[in-house]
Amino acid sequence: MRPNDSRIFTVVCNIAVLIIVYLYVDNKPKVDTSLSIPQNAPDPYKSRAIVIYNRIPKTGSTTLTNAIGYDLCRDNGFNAIHLNLTKNKFSMNLADQADFVQNVTTWTEKLPAFYHGHVAFVDFTRFGRPNPIYINLIREPLERLLSHYYFLRYGDNFRVGLKRSKAGNNETFDECITKGGKDCDMKSLWLTIPYFCGTASFCSTPGDPSALAQAKHNLVNHYLVVGVTERMADLITVLDRLFPSFFKGAAAHYKQLGEDRAHLRYTNKKIPPKPTTIAKVQANPIYKMEREFYDFAKTEFESLWNRIFDENGNPLPSQFHYEKIKP
Repeated sequence: MRPNDSRIFTVVCNIAVLIIVYLYVDNKPKVDTSLSIPQNAPDPYKSRAIVIYNRIPKTGSTTLTNAIGYDLCRDNGFNAIHLNLTKNKFSMNLADQADFVQNVTTWTEKLPAFYHGHVAFVDFTRFGRPNPIYINLIREPLERLLSHYYFLRYGDNFRVGLKRSKAGNNETFDECITKGGKDCDMKSLWLTIPYFCGTASFCSTPGDPSALAQAKHNLVNHYLVVGVTERMADLITVLDRLFPSFFKGAAAHYKQLGEDRAHLRYTNKKIPPKPTTIAKVQANPIYKMEREFYDFAKTEFESLWNRIFDENGNPLPSQFHYEKIKP
């Protein structure tokens, strides 16, 4: 081959290679690296997902349960199930915990499932199973105690006509505090912390610092989100954003509810306590500890909200993307 022919052959080969590379790159499937997870992609984990709302009394839990559970279960394809403990207990013994974990994780006919009930936190990993998705809603401790105190005397608008245990007893909360009555014993404030602490013996000991520390640990490490009663609508918006497999449309649904369903039950009569009564309660060590946990949970929720939504309540854009994807 003559020199000129050799150079022409080399040029032609190089052009051919460039054409092949161009055609390959041009026809290679494009990946949109600006997106996170496709919003309408099927969720392969939903079929076995379990959400547990271990609801605390007198926090607005009936409203929340209906708004995100029973109202949405058909449209979003999950089962809503009430977990009821005997004799109004809220802490399971270890044998019941083992049975419960086995039941809910193998009851495939009722998966995915949304469980709700007045029950203390159960650690599924203790029995060799992954934990479900825990959520909760809490209320300022004195407000919750006042609601419970007058609920036992005057009932609520939810189960009209049902005679409560203290019906006919018109003693005010102020009078109860003054005489040191059992119904306003500060030990009855010890409720939110045990629900989050779990079933260890120290969890049920009023004022135990170990219980407070464990409750905080569990909230941070085992709960998807914990809201506060005065921001229930925001909690529902967060659930809608974080776990649409269960709670898609929850925020819009809650906004369109009438007043009678947006606040399903409220105590028929509550008498505001005197400043001296409030001061006495707030000086109590048990109240201080419950209030510390409430403030901790509220701060966590506010931080979570501010990192997901802007000042107008609109979702912030995704803060991550994919790149350098091979092959």
